[in-house]
Amino acid sequence: MISQLRLSAILGKRPGRLAKVGRTALWQIRYRWNEAESVDDEDGRGMPPPLKGIRVVDLTRVLAGPTSTMLLADLGADVIKIEEVSRGDDTRSWIPPHAPISEAVPPSTLHLPPESAYFMAVNRNKRSITVNLKKPEGLEIVRDLIRKADVLVENFVPGKLEEMGLGWVDSVNMYAVQDMGRPALIGRTPATTSSLKACEAGLMHITGEPDRPPCKVGVAVTDISTGLYAHGSILAALLSRQQTGKGVWIDCNLFETQIAGLANIASNYLIAGVEASRHGTAHPSIVPYQVFPCKNGFLMIGAGNDKQFAIFASKVLNRPDLVNDARFATNTSRVAHRKVLVETITDLLMEHDREFWLEKFQGQGVPFGPINNLQQTFEHPQAVARGITKEIDHPRSGKIKLVAPAVSYNGKRMPIERPPPWLSQHTDEVLRDDLGYSKERIDQLREAKVI
Repeated sequence: MISQLRLSAILGKRPGRLAKVGRTALWQIRYRWNEAESVDDEDGRGMPPPLKGIRVVDLTRVLAGPTSTMLLADLGADVIKIEEVSRGDDTRSWIPPHAPISEAVPPSTLHLPPESAYFMAVNRNKRSITVNLKKPEGLEIVRDLIRKADVLVENFVPGKLEEMGLGWVDSVNMYAVQDMGRPALIGRTPATTSSLKACEAGLMHITGEPDRPPCKVGVAVTDISTGLYAHGSILAALLSRQQTGKGVWIDCNLFETQIAGLANIASNYLIAGVEASRHGTAHPSIVPYQVFPCKNGFLMIGAGNDKQFAIFASKVLNRPDLVNDARFATNTSRVAHRKVLVETITDLLMEHDREFWLEKFQGQGVPFGPINNLQQTFEHPQAVARGITKEIDHPRSGKIKLVAPAVSYNGKRMPIERPPPWLSQHTDEVLRDDLGYSKERIDQLREAKVI
């Protein structure tokens, strides 16, 4: 029997409406579901690549834009990454760390530095070409590619693309990843990193310990979030073009993405006028809900309601008296007496090691988790069972491991068809096979340092 939730995913309907579906229609739904389950390419995909035939011209650099185009490439889009001729994407030079250079490295790439681990993180399944955008011939190459493209993605300073004569036309879905959006603030130099956006858009203000300076998040979450927003907006624009025959100009920027990502913190201010503050790993409205030390490590514990706290105190900590203490009887009172309760819990947890407490938490229904380093993360039984890393062959680096696409379709992930490209790996291929340039013309462009 198919669950309502799974049916809804196919039909695009709310579960509650499925009760109105008649017998014949329900049979058709079941048939469609069985049909969907049987769709499986010869290479083991969970579904055929839905963006096959979609071409993306990628003029982005660093993280937000490349994240969005990688997600499109994972779904089968042909992503052509256009890079600066001598250096390429900024992240290519962000080494160490980097992948090793294979003994079988292609001779034409001996002049290149090792492949950056940062670059490899967000550039799988793409083709790389190098074009000098300061030369008219280089701009003409980009125009030729855009004429054959479905999507153009860029993250230049607002207005720069128009200066180069590459502005939006409504036959192509154009997506701009920017810092502030348009119009940019007058007299301001645009920020170039998510850390700077986190400063201006509230995230850094709420991150860190209460008595310490603001702290940045350990990964560029604003860039990644912007890439995810952009990926979804491009898919929406492709659907819109299917309906209207016209492209969509999309403005997606780090600043607004970060503000949207403030979620309840933003709502607290807008609805109730409550200014946010830093709480470290703690929750401003729930106690206990934070990281606690134990004898040989750290644990995240989140007793989100009074029932969970009672179980935590009596069955995990073996301190039922805490439940009967008026200071800790309700979440409101626990928030008011946060300091003394946190100190009490810390003292108790420090009596034993992490493994002892993990065993005590098992099956109790209280949210908890160990603070894992990266080795522990990738060796986690769930990570191993789910196959969250993929080993692939890279022509310059040999065998490398990448984090696999996060989403499965019908139980299978979309495959990594191409390793992250080396700089200019596909220049000749794209100019020759996609644009029809002759060998003589390609040689002339290279001689003139256009490619």
